[in-house]
Amino acid sequence: MLKTILPLNLIMFLRFLGIFLVMPLISIYALEIDGATPLLVGFVIGGYAVTQALLQVPFGSLSDRIGRRGAILLGLIIFLIGSIVSAFATDIYTLIFGRLLQGAGAIGSVVSASVSDLVDESKRAKAMAIMGASIGLAFSLSMAFGSTLGAYVGVDNLFLLTGVFAIVSIYLLTKVREVPPVEIKYSSNSDFHPMRNSETLYYMISSAIQKGMMSLLFMLIPLLLVSKFGWDKAELWRIYVPAMILGFLSMPLAIIIGEKRNKPKTLFILSAGLFIAVSTLLIFSDDEVLFLIAVPLFFFAFNLIEPLIQSVVSKLSPVHQKGKVLGYTNSFAYSGTFVGGVLGGLLYDNIPLLGAILIGLSTIWFLWSFKMRNPIRKGTIYFKHRHFLEQKLERESFDFVDEWYINRSENLIAIRYQVDNWSEDEIREKLK
Repeated sequence: MLKTILPLNLIMFLRFLGIFLVMPLISIYALEIDGATPLLVGFVIGGYAVTQALLQVPFGSLSDRIGRRGAILLGLIIFLIGSIVSAFATDIYTLIFGRLLQGAGAIGSVVSASVSDLVDESKRAKAMAIMGASIGLAFSLSMAFGSTLGAYVGVDNLFLLTGVFAIVSIYLLTKVREVPPVEIKYSSNSDFHPMRNSETLYYMISSAIQKGMMSLLFMLIPLLLVSKFGWDKAELWRIYVPAMILGFLSMPLAIIIGEKRNKPKTLFILSAGLFIAVSTLLIFSDDEVLFLIAVPLFFFAFNLIEPLIQSVVSKLSPVHQKGKVLGYTNSFAYSGTFVGGVLGGLLYDNIPLLGAILIGLSTIWFLWSFKMRNPIRKGTIYFKHRHFLEQKLERESFDFVDEWYINRSENLIAIRYQVDNWSEDEIREKLK
């Protein structure tokens, strides 16, 4: 499995590394170019997320028509053009346009769909968790190196480096196998909708709050440290490196507790609680020490759940709607990123009010977390397609069958069941 998803994983890693690499210094850089205001700087920080949120589903639909690789290639080319426009922008509006173009290459849901195409269903949750961990790794590395690189070579050259990442990703795409569409017949036309399901809605909103706080802090950290506390841009690594280290420390917890022990609820409660603490510390942002405590604490909380969100959502979704639900999840995340950047620009001069708003949101999230449950562990059994078995499943209601479907392309019947209640041998015996 790892070898199969490695090129896709690297594409997502490089894409997010390019997006995150400019973030540690982008607010300072943007504020210094023609026409800049704090609000417009907020649009620069969160602008890419607007087009990401709007185009996730259209790109997913396009990939169904022209193939996954074709849609990913188009997205990478748009991302490359956006990186070049951003690198050569001399005014704030051109920079915003470049960032919007970067986001318009909205390939996240397509890459997720490609992973689903290439990986057996029994391993998809693990593959999604690995992809989430790669994004978390890109985020952490950006913390460590973005500020130092940006201080010495300039943020404009970081945008050019992002363009190089896009070119490398286009090469990696040639290593991805194109899988023909799989013809599937499902047991029922479920009316499941992620916006009407309390569990998936919780995780989508969690992702929005998490990404919103991220873009907001990227607005505040460099501006406060440089403008208010007198740091030099080249010194920002002193706060970002501890943040990276804490981020790395939290990721194994996510994998062990969230994935292996299937207890993501514990981590989401902890992350939401830490968000309350970070928001409270922001109210006292006039105190440099308290602010310096808040920053790495946030990055620990961020990476605590980043590898889990897509994995948990995919477990909660019906098999035939995973792509749709993941698309909604990505749209929520990018919407949160945009709102966080704009909110930081609007309230840059009133950080105590900003902190109070974040305390309110984080408290609601924290209390809601206690009402959630850990996802039910499910397994899948595959049978060679036989008409009598298909008719048996259609006629009778079996309490051990959560879902079943026919993969006509591979001539298989797949049955999903709760692994804590049933064994594969028991189910095979009952279906003889």
